[in-house]
Amino acid sequence: MDPLPDPAPRTTRIPLIPTIIVALAVLVMIGLGIWQIDRRAEKTAALNLAASNPGKPPVAFPAMPPVGPDLLFRPSSLHCLRVVGWQVEAGRAADGSTGYRHIAQCATGAEGPGALVAIGVTQRPDAKPDWTGGQIAGWISEEPDHRALISRIGGKATPLRPMLIARTAPTGMKASAPPSAADVPNNHLAYAVQWFFFAAIAIIIYILALRRRNAAKAP
Repeated sequence: MDPLPDPAPRTTRIPLIPTIIVALAVLVMIGLGIWQIDRRAEKTAALNLAASNPGKPPVAFPAMPPVGPDLLFRPSSLHCLRVVGWQVEAGRAADGSTGYRHIAQCATGAEGPGALVAIGVTQRPDAKPDWTGGQIAGWISEEPDHRALISRIGGKATPLRPMLIARTAPTGMKASAPPSAADVPNNHLAYAVQWFFFAAIAIIIYILALRRRNAAKAP
């Protein structure tokens, strides 16, 4: 009896269209990671510029975002016609103590975007600041950042609105800590690592899916 012929060697079939889609997605994620590394260098240069801004002459308060590095932390002032609302955030006072920072939402005219003023810090989130508006001086900063992480990683987040950190606080409150470049996170390297991690995970998952698919089709 003649020996049975050897079975044909099993070949690994790679589907063309899914592979192209995964490859393009991985390339996009790698590109976003490289872009975040470039953004890190730009952010470092911007923070170095902002660090010297508190000692510069006052400028007009910006009406619209974004706040450029040439304006961030510059002395400024504005006139709050009336307070139309309040928001409370965790904050730090000028004396180093922590508490709750009260941010006034101000009307500055009949129309327009208005302005945000971090008026001071208290120990109670439900405290009622004794301030209804008027001329106020301080430093230009940005509103607290509550944007979704994925939008910040992808660079599609809405620019933060300008906010004035008041130099003095009303009675019963502590003045907020002056703005500092050390308080501004530079997370672009972490975002880059996340994009590279996503790309690696996508490759691993696709390889595992191919192995399972080919194993299921094996005779």
